[in-house]
Amino acid sequence: MKTSEELINLNEKQKEFYNTKKRNFATRMWAKVRDGLLTTMRKTVGVQEATYEKHREWLGDLNTKKVLDLGCFEGNHWTQHMASHSKSYLGLDLSDMAIAKLNERLKSYPNAEARAGDFLSDADFPETGFDVIYAYGVLHHFKDVDVLIQRLDEKLAPNGMIISYDPLQTSVPLRILRAIYRPFQSDKEWEWPFNLKTYRQFEKAFVIEERHGILGKSKWYFLMGFLPLSNKRKEAIGKRWHQEDWEVSAVSDRRLFQCMHLTMKMKKRHS
Repeated sequence: MKTSEELINLNEKQKEFYNTKKRNFATRMWAKVRDGLLTTMRKTVGVQEATYEKHREWLGDLNTKKVLDLGCFEGNHWTQHMASHSKSYLGLDLSDMAIAKLNERLKSYPNAEARAGDFLSDADFPETGFDVIYAYGVLHHFKDVDVLIQRLDEKLAPNGMIISYDPLQTSVPLRILRAIYRPFQSDKEWEWPFNLKTYRQFEKAFVIEERHGILGKSKWYFLMGFLPLSNKRKEAIGKRWHQEDWEVSAVSDRRLFQCMHLTMKMKKRHS
């Protein structure tokens, strides 16, 4: 297991990467696929809307809640909602440049602040007792899951919850695809999509109250472009596949581990 000091040093490299945004060819190409094809597909079949609305449901009434928006960068879909409705809100990210921009957005919320710092560093981040830790696309950036889980548990209040969204690499096609391009990317040192072992570690450490897999059967929607069907018909099929993924993966490990992404609502276990 890496020491916290080693992990903090790695996070310094992450900070430089996100501040400078220097990406090699492989990283730029994947970003185009992710922000282009995958984003369009997620919107078309209803993935994005379903995920955001489920997170809103999980967040619930925040009036008495102390919220940590972990790895928030310049802000995510629910940042402003959390900042304006919670008892207290803290956005935490490695990038000081992103945090400066977010603090500008938070000026009108007296109980909200954003801070540049490392989640693993006691000096940067000494606070504890968070009722909610919102981590959208963040937890898979920690290679040492044991260290991450221990830190999350330390930061949660009794009965506190974590809302997460991360990529999976549990299906054979995704493992093959990532094995081809991942070694050449600029950010390979801190990109660790969840595997079966990762999921089991979280399952053991926290109570997973609800989960949903995303882009399982529906990840093949892009093949619809090659079929002689109307756009309306293609979209209807894609939405039906997404709904199957969403509902079946909540109770079936087999369907869950065919998916590209995973979102979870986890609760702190009583010691």
